[in-house]
Amino acid sequence: MKQAAPLDSNRGASPPPAGSPWDDPLDEAPLVFLDLEMTGLQPATDRVIEICAERVRGGVVEATLTSLIRPDCGASGNVHVHGISAADLESAPVFADLAERVEHILDGAVVIAHAAAWDVAFLEAELARAGRPRMIEHYLDTLTLSRRAFALPSHRLAALCEELKIERARAHRAEDDVHAMRVVFQRVCGVLAPRTPRDLWHVRIGERHARPEVVAAAIRALEGDVPVRIRYRPAKRGTEELTVRITGVRTDLDPPRVLGYLLPARSRRELRADRILAIEPSPPAAPDRPSVRAGRK
Repeated sequence: MKQAAPLDSNRGASPPPAGSPWDDPLDEAPLVFLDLEMTGLQPATDRVIEICAERVRGGVVEATLTSLIRPDCGASGNVHVHGISAADLESAPVFADLAERVEHILDGAVVIAHAAAWDVAFLEAELARAGRPRMIEHYLDTLTLSRRAFALPSHRLAALCEELKIERARAHRAEDDVHAMRVVFQRVCGVLAPRTPRDLWHVRIGERHARPEVVAAAIRALEGDVPVRIRYRPAKRGTEELTVRITGVRTDLDPPRVLGYLLPARSRRELRADRILAIEPSPPAAPDRPSVRAGRK
């Protein structure tokens, strides 16, 4: 069972490379939903015993690989978690037999997993053992995305399935976890309204990092002098749905602030941009009085 992410403080510190797939519209980008079951928690010594990787574009599955994997060292382990016994693995292929198919599914796509650092570390270790070393430097993590999108007591996949009423036939089996994860991802995107995978890569927890797309949307609303609907998550509270006329965007602050007043109440608000989940056009309403717009820094 995944308890904590492998330590790699430098992994993915710089943004993904420009262009496809990270800058594709989200419904056009190739996404690979990945889940692995392992014998333990150490990528250097424990082994992958099950994989599910689904390559999806616009909701359509383009390629899929689901298989048990027989470690060539004879390991099994963690049977109490995933229920996969050594006998189940006797006739399964070794990872090297699947490595070419795995690479084909991964090529040119954005990898998405839950507590993704684990799956990425184990996948890289298995590819290296198979003589096909590959670094997956950038990926999306539905655990991080759900922590930003939802105010829930737990963001484990099992807890998300229970809270969001997502059906999952077997816990800790790769194919069922991938199918549940895809639904979690859809729900997250419904809240965060991302335009590209890069926009989701900028979602951070506890880093005071504002998504550039959110800041840009606030600036467009300021320059257009039009009200917008803002989905906002204050610290330790649930999501607020606000209709706001933006009067200023302070990009000189860390994190940036979005200034404005609520409609129809006209009460003033100052919103931390890193806690804004989405900015979307507001439905037409009766005109409000002209605003006094603050200068943008």
